[in-house]
Amino acid sequence: MSEYVVLLGTKGGPAIRQGSTMPTSNLVVMNGRQIVVDCGLGVTRALTNHGFALKDLELIFITHLHSDHYLELGPLIHTAWTAGLKTSVDIWGPAGLQEYWDNFVIAMRDDIDIRITDEGRPDLRALVRFHQLDEGSIKASKDIEIRALRVAHPPLTDCFSLSFQSPLHRVVFSADTTYFPPLAEFAKGADLLVHEAMLEAALEPLLKRVGNGDDRLMHHWLRSHTLASDAAKMATSAGVKALAFTHLIPSDDPDFGEAEWREAVDPYWDGAFHLGTDGLVIELI
Repeated sequence: MSEYVVLLGTKGGPAIRQGSTMPTSNLVVMNGRQIVVDCGLGVTRALTNHGFALKDLELIFITHLHSDHYLELGPLIHTAWTAGLKTSVDIWGPAGLQEYWDNFVIAMRDDIDIRITDEGRPDLRALVRFHQLDEGSIKASKDIEIRALRVAHPPLTDCFSLSFQSPLHRVVFSADTTYFPPLAEFAKGADLLVHEAMLEAALEPLLKRVGNGDDRLMHHWLRSHTLASDAAKMATSAGVKALAFTHLIPSDDPDFGEAEWREAVDPYWDGAFHLGTDGLVIELI
């Protein structure tokens, strides 16, 4: 049985521009399960582009409450419902995610009620179950061992790296984090580490291009995210088999391409490397 990860959206941050990649979302396919990790803008279309049947949506993890990781959670579930979803969806995420959903279904109440009455659909509100994410073992699946580690992503305190292990493979997502040494032990020996990354030389040009941020935005990047070189060091320390970069900062600057990313990575990591692009499928081997 093939096991793999799809990097559905690989852009760091919520803004999109003409020709840019889309914010963070992922699909994990392991031991017969399909698990969505983060739901940034574009996740619904990205899943369908991959061939995922939305009516089969069953398990979602949200690593933290920044908009580029959960903005499209409600629309994804609602669209899946209109596409034939009639079974339960379990969602694991930090405290506060239930409130997001409660307000979403209030905003969509008239539409939901009309479709129940007019189209004979089950009540969407009864299909969705929320579970608060915390560190340690996560009892979300009998088929996959799932664990969470709280990482450092200030000013948020609830941001979680996730480990998914089947009988055959293990994949770890760093989530958004500054360089965080405990992550090396958490990811130790994984078949794949999917780590966020920033390209240091491209940050100043990006800040100028953003247009409505000031030095506080740069301060946030530097204290809350990981430079590509440090992410490469993390992979080496963890002894993983392969490294993939996602949540790229920046992901859409034509002056900084794969050569510049590899220049930052190569001195510190000599294993298999995948620079994230939207829709990239990474087979677990």
